[in-house]
Amino acid sequence: MQTTTPVALVTGASSGIGRAAALALVNAGFAVVGTSRNAANAQPLAGVTFLDLDVAGDESVRSLVEEVIERFGRIDVLVNNAGVGAIGAGEESSINQAKEVFDINVFGLMRMTNAVLPHMRAHGSGRVVNVSSMMGRVPAPFMAVYAATKHAVEGYSESVDHELREHGVRMLLVEPTYTSTSFEASSLAPDSPLPLYAAQREVSRDVLATALRTADDPAVVAKVIVTAATDSQPKLRYPAGPMAARVSLLRRFVPARAFDKQIRKLNRLAG
Repeated sequence: MQTTTPVALVTGASSGIGRAAALALVNAGFAVVGTSRNAANAQPLAGVTFLDLDVAGDESVRSLVEEVIERFGRIDVLVNNAGVGAIGAGEESSINQAKEVFDINVFGLMRMTNAVLPHMRAHGSGRVVNVSSMMGRVPAPFMAVYAATKHAVEGYSESVDHELREHGVRMLLVEPTYTSTSFEASSLAPDSPLPLYAAQREVSRDVLATALRTADDPAVVAKVIVTAATDSQPKLRYPAGPMAARVSLLRRFVPARAFDKQIRKLNRLAG
């Protein structure tokens, strides 16, 4: 099947930012394929074709991309949104747990990118939009493993974007801050908890829960994803929401010592 309608592929589209992005892309004129680990259980969304995908599986990624190209004949935009959170001190996550988080948040994104790039390069156009986080730009105490994955996504994306431009393809970053999703509930707890971190870990959970009560709606991030997907003069980074814009400016212009003090204050850390 071939279509003249641009096609967007959104990972992790059954809920939260991914679902909002799928709907926003439909409204922007895209045919949208949304993925989840169990597409049969995804709540239907008009204009979105849901398909099974495990971004941590090489064969799952390969077969999914082949199916989309076979059914639609093209992939114009890939939105790498699938991810998992992790809460706890860096020392409290085993290497195996850290690998699990990286396998989804970083290597899953790389698998998807590598699978679609040959098709995009052959057509001389395409956008890969990576849903990162402001935690990829700033420290995140008691979310160190998660923040490390987002820092990795930032470095990978900026580097690969330079590699792709001469082929007509761009890799762009959308950077939300706190968003009203099930992030906290679905985040991994540390698998090697240590008593000396227990009290501050709970403080950090409270900081996160408090922030999420006034967080941006996923539609705010979805709107920015559509902008990144369609911008005639794309930028590398798109902060998503007012807080993200403020944090981006603070990171650029506030002296390091002052920024460090503010991070500790916001996270209720002593000293």
